[in-house]
Amino acid sequence: MLWVDLSKQEIQSRPIPIEWVNDYVGGEGVAARLFWDLMVPEAEGTDPRQPMIFAAGPLSGTLAPCSGRTCVVFRSPATRTIGVSNAGGDFSMAMRRAGWDLITIVGKADHPVYLFIDDDRVEIRDAGDLWGKTVSQTEDLLKERLGLNGVEIASIGPAGEHGVMFASIMTDKYRAFGRGGAGAVMGAKNLKAIVIHGTHKIPVADPEAFKQAALAAREELFSEAFVRDELHPYGTPSFYDAINALGILPTKNWQYTTFPDSVGKLTYQAYHEQLEVKSKACFNCAIACGRYTRIKEGPFAGMEGGGPEYETLAAFGSKLLVTDLNAIVAANHLSNDFGLDVISTGQVLATAMEWYEKGILTPAMTEGVKLEWGNGEAVVEMVKRIAYRQGIGDLLAQGVKRAAEQLGGEAAEAAMHVKGLEMPSDGVHASKGEAVVHATAARGADHLRPYASAIDAFGYRDEDLGIVGEIDYLEDGNKWWIKPFQELSMATNMLGVCLFASITLAIKASTWAKLLSLAWGKEVSKSDLLLAAERVINLERMINARLGFDRKDDTLPKRFLSEPAPDGRGAGQVVDLKKALDSYFEAMGWDLQTGLPTPEKLHSLGLDFVIAH
Repeated sequence: MLWVDLSKQEIQSRPIPIEWVNDYVGGEGVAARLFWDLMVPEAEGTDPRQPMIFAAGPLSGTLAPCSGRTCVVFRSPATRTIGVSNAGGDFSMAMRRAGWDLITIVGKADHPVYLFIDDDRVEIRDAGDLWGKTVSQTEDLLKERLGLNGVEIASIGPAGEHGVMFASIMTDKYRAFGRGGAGAVMGAKNLKAIVIHGTHKIPVADPEAFKQAALAAREELFSEAFVRDELHPYGTPSFYDAINALGILPTKNWQYTTFPDSVGKLTYQAYHEQLEVKSKACFNCAIACGRYTRIKEGPFAGMEGGGPEYETLAAFGSKLLVTDLNAIVAANHLSNDFGLDVISTGQVLATAMEWYEKGILTPAMTEGVKLEWGNGEAVVEMVKRIAYRQGIGDLLAQGVKRAAEQLGGEAAEAAMHVKGLEMPSDGVHASKGEAVVHATAARGADHLRPYASAIDAFGYRDEDLGIVGEIDYLEDGNKWWIKPFQELSMATNMLGVCLFASITLAIKASTWAKLLSLAWGKEVSKSDLLLAAERVINLERMINARLGFDRKDDTLPKRFLSEPAPDGRGAGQVVDLKKALDSYFEAMGWDLQTGLPTPEKLHSLGLDFVIAH
């Protein structure tokens, strides 16, 4: 572990306890264990005493498929829960080639700085001339200045500098540590960027056997039809059609579950016809779901950058009733360059449009910007104002929960969030499993821990996890299957590989366990790996308990609990959240009253050290 204290200007190399590696594997697991020891429960996320932990996994940067993921663990300024965000690209590969598995940053520099890491040479350098620059400007200037090949950079833009509650940390210019406000935490530390140059070879215990297992895992990945026929050739925009058809597409700030007017306008066919599109992969990823796009015509012609992803098409599209693809792409590119989480930004604007429609926000408050449904130009303008906290952007930069509290009255009814984290674009009326995930995820509203819709809405099954048989997407109970799927999803974050390799259950848990065994040189069974993942899930639950959270906070916006869906496969449905949570908590071994792991469960997982807290 690289330990950096910005306040004291101290840099150290510290060992990671081997028992932590055995129990928590790596990546998010070891980072969460370290966060338990370092966090200051009474301090806000932007307090200099709070740590920020970047973590690679034991498969990061190796020949394992999709092994380009890095996670960062912090206390979220948006939710006050544990913050966890995960990004692709090449950053984790660079970390490990430089010899580091974790980078832990505490304190606050007395002026803007960046961290320069060249293998085991680490320096804190002045970044005064970089402060105020966008993400792309920052990366370009640093690479030109350093003149090194293979440099990887994680940086913040103006949004992080200005403390926007949903500011991202960006790497490779458009890969985002997006959720929870990690960029605001980094900005509060006066840390503009982390620059890594690594030259070492990443060791595995049995290189030839590992190579063959990685090739077999790649074949397993491409044997799954959706990965092979949609995600690989078309990227995540290929989700849009199916999600719309399944009635889980948030539309008009979640007032509807389908958006018929967007068919042929926001779907992947239009995306690839209307824009200049290039495929772009993260490290060692054969899926290559990333897209680099350029707007060809109109008022935003010439703008280019990474994405947009499915989440962006929904966040800036269906949620806002915007069908102008070029405006959506422009808002996406600006969000990345300013360092904004596009998921939260889109939800903030959807809420703001409903407030505008109801007169809660007035034209005088928005200073002439017409926050009307479908107004793509207003979306682009508001992205700028939020990033720089200008005018109404200052209010919206707080996120929907705090902004609603400041506005008062009926504003909270349109503020779609869980624990202060804005809802991603994955519906719940026709995917009751996704309702549980949104409500209970450690970092607030979440769609990937796990992506439960894959099971109940899309109909995937997996004998390797024991997820077989009939599962009704409209049933509120019967949520036992979330547990093993959640463990698989957590395992990918611990290993440093992409969830998209297993989001449709393509690469199996047993395959990941085999790859880890060959990397480590000791046998790790599927059961061992999933048990370690369960341990991390329970630890994060107890981290949040230490921060004041329990079952009372596992809820959803009123719109899902009391307003029947008017359309789609879930028409007429509301979520019986009590029934759903009871079923899930029972499967997890958590107390039905508090929603927390029982002492018996914690003891069985070797988490006795958390019980006293």
